[in-house]
Amino acid sequence: MATSEKPAAAAGSLKVGTFEVNRMAFGAMRITGNGIWGEPHDRDGAKAVLRRAVDLGVNFIDTADSYGPEVSELLIAEALYPYNGVVVATKGGMLRDGPGRWRPECTPEHLRAACDGSLRRLNVETIDLYQLHTVDRKVPYEDSIGALKTLQDEGKVRHIGVSNVNEEQLKVAQSIVEIVSVQNRYNLGYRSSERVLDACDSLGIAFLPWHPLAVGDLAQRGGWLDDIAAEHDATQGQIALAWLLHRSPVMVPIPGTSTVEHLDENVHAARLHLSDDDVEGIAAAAG
Repeated sequence: MATSEKPAAAAGSLKVGTFEVNRMAFGAMRITGNGIWGEPHDRDGAKAVLRRAVDLGVNFIDTADSYGPEVSELLIAEALYPYNGVVVATKGGMLRDGPGRWRPECTPEHLRAACDGSLRRLNVETIDLYQLHTVDRKVPYEDSIGALKTLQDEGKVRHIGVSNVNEEQLKVAQSIVEIVSVQNRYNLGYRSSERVLDACDSLGIAFLPWHPLAVGDLAQRGGWLDDIAAEHDATQGQIALAWLLHRSPVMVPIPGTSTVEHLDENVHAARLHLSDDDVEGIAAAAG
């Protein structure tokens, strides 16, 4: 594994479209209020987390217009603009009805308005990576992807990604526009997107696993994860992140947090080296 003074770079980098990003990234969902709704209880603290992430070598930050809604994007702009080499990826296509309540809205009309709103909040003329947040069963998928292609053609979006897709939906999207990233739920305990990940691996498409730290059940199952964490002088969460980084070279974990302390812990997982036996044993223990 490469070494670096900045731990986020220790796991190496990956080309995402035209951008070279360190493979330990940051998800900016949890810098908002409870239920991913409203303002954080400590706005200055949230901005400190974002700045600390960059100090640690994170140069890829994932957000969405629905985080808050709008709050996460505004905080990112306040804390980091003019970004200076940090890639900011955002998403459109999800509406909020309250704390913890989400619903898809992926009509071309909504996606255009959502993109324009993100451009204003992030204070940019072009979004580095714009992702379709979900699949809206009320709207033909081709229409939603086509809307993003139009935004790209107009110069509002540099690169396009998709989220919460299966293999067929990824193929449909690719038939319309170049897809440079996929963001699906994936972690040690939830690996239903294995085939999508394998497709990304073979195509060189970045895979951004959301909810990457779901280790609770595994940690209680016989203590095996406790044992390997102790061997590496690490936490269970760090082992879970290290496993993701070793699972595929296109994996770009985006763990999120609202505290600097937890951020430091997450990012330093990039420096852990797991043996092949470790990786296989962790996967087997997770079932």
